[in-house]
Amino acid sequence: MSVTREKMVPSLSQQTLGHLGLANKAAAWGTLGTLRTFLSFSVDRDVQRLLTAIAGQGVDSSAIMDVLTNRSREQRKLISRAFQERTQQDLLASLQAALSGTLERTVVALLQPAAQFDAQELRAALKGSVSAEDVAVEILATRAPPQLQECLAVYKQDFQVEAEKDIRSETSGLLQDLLLALVKGRRDSYSGIIDYNLAEQDVQALRGAEEPNTEETWILIFTQRNAEHLIRVFEQYQRLTGQELEEAVRKRFNGEAQAALLHLASVIRNTPRYFADKLHQALQEMEPSYQVLTRILISRSETDLLSIRAEFKKKFGKSLYSSLQVRLS
Repeated sequence: MSVTREKMVPSLSQQTLGHLGLANKAAAWGTLGTLRTFLSFSVDRDVQRLLTAIAGQGVDSSAIMDVLTNRSREQRKLISRAFQERTQQDLLASLQAALSGTLERTVVALLQPAAQFDAQELRAALKGSVSAEDVAVEILATRAPPQLQECLAVYKQDFQVEAEKDIRSETSGLLQDLLLALVKGRRDSYSGIIDYNLAEQDVQALRGAEEPNTEETWILIFTQRNAEHLIRVFEQYQRLTGQELEEAVRKRFNGEAQAALLHLASVIRNTPRYFADKLHQALQEMEPSYQVLTRILISRSETDLLSIRAEFKKKFGKSLYSSLQVRLS
């Protein structure tokens, strides 16, 4: 099947909003995500619609995105499999041949397995020319343990190297130690009971760790305690010292290490607000970061995008959708 290139490339705003369409959906039933299982799902009908969209005189990108952004990840997997069986061609490769730019990158994010997409983003961050702490902390600290283990397994399979080895070769100092601790995935799970004695011990340990050569204390507490416990530690630290723990991080650390610890503290305090801040920052850049926008909107679409939208509106006084419309138009 021959595929012609798209002749009229939609605007970036249309590609990100009109086609991706995740930002203005209602909550999916039983979740805090915005992307739900499509109840009238017909894999054969969807495959035919995609074939028609890419086989005509011009590529119907609207039809492509209407299908892909209204199906759950599991449904998209079924579509990809059926497309392969029917055409003997890979759906992702066929769509990449037909599309370009932001729309192509969005399709890749939608059709790739989540673990593979995360692995590629992590690899790009570690091997990129800019600091790795932002994307690395995002992926390593916000994915559920099974998701993280799958991501690390795919990383090893796709790149023939352990993520841990790349972290050791591409980072250094406290940032390296922090990322290695997150990769090991040793954070304890919340039992439903706060250990107040341990919380008090952690507060005192952090108060005593404001001098040089005490970095291990920060890493252990930030990467091994569960979020509910750490919120208690943050609150008690502020009551005893009169300052937020983040202020102590700013005074004690600098550079990449400071940024990584502050990112991690933000994840611990309120993960949806952490993502809302990242989306807002991506929109405030001189050239909006479509990579960040796409990664967050798609990776959280079946998890907690509704909560992220609420935090965005609460903090910045306007909806995420309207902010995307204004900034990307």
